[in-house]
Amino acid sequence: MSKHLQHEIEKLKKRILGLSAVVEDTVYRAIKALNDRDATLAQSVIDADAEIDLSEVDIEEECQKILALHQPVAHDLRFIIAVLKINAELEHIGDATVNISERVLFLVGTKWTEIPLDFPSMAQKAQAMLHKSLDALVNLDAALAHEVIQADDEVDEINAEMYGQLEKRIQMDPGRVDSYINLLGISHHIERIADLASNIAEDVVYLVEGRIVRHRTGECTPTSAQE
Repeated sequence: MSKHLQHEIEKLKKRILGLSAVVEDTVYRAIKALNDRDATLAQSVIDADAEIDLSEVDIEEECQKILALHQPVAHDLRFIIAVLKINAELEHIGDATVNISERVLFLVGTKWTEIPLDFPSMAQKAQAMLHKSLDALVNLDAALAHEVIQADDEVDEINAEMYGQLEKRIQMDPGRVDSYINLLGISHHIERIADLASNIAEDVVYLVEGRIVRHRTGECTPTSAQE
């Protein structure tokens, strides 16, 4: 690797990790806004989305420039491809936090319906998945990435349970259908964050092991490729 390419790779690594930190903080604030019914905090998440969008575009342009000028191969090429994919996933997570926050604003302005839904547990699991996937990226830890991929089913199950409960509530109390629909939306977008964290973990596996594990049941465990 030339010194100039090495410098560009290191700069790109710092930028994607910087965006990761911003997005992770945005997820934290969106969930806190939900738990605390905090309209001001929810609005701050919505306002921060423009910064995430701009960073996503800048990082994509930087990747394209490196590909055009340096024509990287082997691990460097895998790194650029992984960054392009992770960059897009992070922007999608930012969009999900905006959707959650918009629904929080709606619910704060209505009579909040107390429902025994497991939002805290679901959100905690999704946040943990995102944190681990980003740790896996920082440390190039494929084993940790595999843990994230395997954890996704738990969030899917909670989301399915909440959908069932909310559907029953809509039938029993149609006068509050707008509130229930917004709660359904929040559940969906928390589950979406978990899915995107799993996607990032899959990208880390590709970066470290050179394997594409997406859509391949039974291939989400570490191999001996690096041994």
